[in-house]
Amino acid sequence: MRILCLIAALLWVGGTGQALGQQKPLTYCNPMNLDYGYTPIPEFTASGKHRATADPVIVTYQGDYYLFSTNQWGYWWSPDLAQWNFVSKSFLKPHHKVYDDLCAPAVFVLGDTMLVFGSTHEKNFPLWMSTNPKGNEWKEAVEPFQVGAWDPAFFLDDDGRLYLYWGSSNELPLYGIEINRKTFQPIGEKKALIHLNHEKFGWQRFGEYLDNTFLDPFMEGAWVTKHNGKYYLQYGAPGTEFSGYADGVQVSDHPLGPFTPQPHNPFAYKPGGFARGAGHGNTFQDRWNNWWHVSTMVVSVKNNFERRLGLWPAGFDKDGVLYSNTAFGDYPHYLPGGPADHLKSRFTGWMLLNYNKPVTVSSTLAAYAPNYAVDESIKTYWSAATGDKGEWIQTDLGALSTVRAIQLNYADQDAEFLGKQTGTYHQYKILHSRDGKKWNVLVDKSRNKTDVPHDYLELPQPVKTRFLKLENLHMPTGKFAISGFRVFGTGTGAKPRPVNNLVVLRTQKDKRSAWLKWSQSADAYAYNIYVGIAPDKLYNCIMVHGSGEYYYKGMDKDLPYYFQIEAINENGVSERSPVLESK
Repeated sequence: MRILCLIAALLWVGGTGQALGQQKPLTYCNPMNLDYGYTPIPEFTASGKHRATADPVIVTYQGDYYLFSTNQWGYWWSPDLAQWNFVSKSFLKPHHKVYDDLCAPAVFVLGDTMLVFGSTHEKNFPLWMSTNPKGNEWKEAVEPFQVGAWDPAFFLDDDGRLYLYWGSSNELPLYGIEINRKTFQPIGEKKALIHLNHEKFGWQRFGEYLDNTFLDPFMEGAWVTKHNGKYYLQYGAPGTEFSGYADGVQVSDHPLGPFTPQPHNPFAYKPGGFARGAGHGNTFQDRWNNWWHVSTMVVSVKNNFERRLGLWPAGFDKDGVLYSNTAFGDYPHYLPGGPADHLKSRFTGWMLLNYNKPVTVSSTLAAYAPNYAVDESIKTYWSAATGDKGEWIQTDLGALSTVRAIQLNYADQDAEFLGKQTGTYHQYKILHSRDGKKWNVLVDKSRNKTDVPHDYLELPQPVKTRFLKLENLHMPTGKFAISGFRVFGTGTGAKPRPVNNLVVLRTQKDKRSAWLKWSQSADAYAYNIYVGIAPDKLYNCIMVHGSGEYYYKGMDKDLPYYFQIEAINENGVSERSPVLESK
């Protein structure tokens, strides 16, 4: 078996992530398709009960991936980062008089043991341990753990020393302390590590448009990664409810600092596209040592803390710069089956085929209009008048196109659940037609028994068609409501022409900000703006729909920045514009 594995590794084809003779690689699409629990906090449901989670951490254990996140009454495991299996488990004890089960959990592996700790301001929460998390076998390693820490994260150094980091505040810094790995007692006193500085770093300003001054920005979600002898302290800012929620990083030669901001910041950033936000997460390696970053995505409709999770290729470049690749971050991507270069895009090239295309429906509830299902915003959605079997929505691609994948994003309308529910499921069928008259079943989920709020379906074989109809058979709760009926593939026309006349206006008055303008292309529905601190480090990407301008407010006021832009349509992506410098 080892010889066969070695041969497979030697036959690796890096461009597609596929080995010769192997099946085609798996694909995935953000937001992650998890059976998210519903918020357990009644005070957060004034605008309706809804799903929510955030603050994820993924660790590898005995060849599998384990995912923990806020308020899920359990956790998930996966063999491949694509298919996730939920394990129901409460980590609360009778004396915990709170709604939060595990809020922003800390997870780490020590030898053959996985350890888990939840956020608390008190010294009353146990440190849990397991040598069989897949089998849901847990016991208290330390009860209680003698450090009160909100948004905690452990880091086990390669010299065997253990550290704890924490903090969630718009006033206090992130803290760190060493922990005795045998007794799990703190060693010495906590140390203040870093603060935000929104006067210098534009992306740290509070607000959806980085212009709210009534509150200082929040810093939270510590995580430490060691690479080539350097310690990378990561953190989320400026607020979990905003599209610009991102992860920044500071670097040190020592685990407790002093830390210095990396020039490329934030390193995980997704303020545009269908589902936005890439803050408060963790950086981990897969079984082939490829780096990944998992983080929080923003919905913020029913409540500011209505959120989902996203997974991004990440890594360190030749200069030790930590980056995360969020370009086309909510389109289908290939998962690697071996070592991969995450500086090279893993985007499948399957384009969105039905952005703002005609939609017809069985019924409509109030102002939840049909075209909200195809407007590329997770914040808006169409809702049928009921959740009954037989409600449907139909999308017209406008012309015969090659369909390769579909993502169905359900919205919460009149949901009745609080907290984590198990045994719930969606059932539906998708039909397709070349002419709108003769229909064939494309996807049959009439016997599905799983909860799939962001169901992503790669078709076994591509299909050439024009019309697709989603028919509801069963909803877990509430109305049949869709925030994104997203169809991916390729059209039959030409790619868009390159963008002309990109201009970046950056004034001396506020060099954290710039006004970008360009000549819109008649054959494009969206644009990708690439931004970076060097011409060869354009690591951040912002997708803009239906506009010829964008206000970018995420810069370090003391650094020059570089920009490129590309146009997007159903048939592909244009060449990028020349790199433009703005000092």
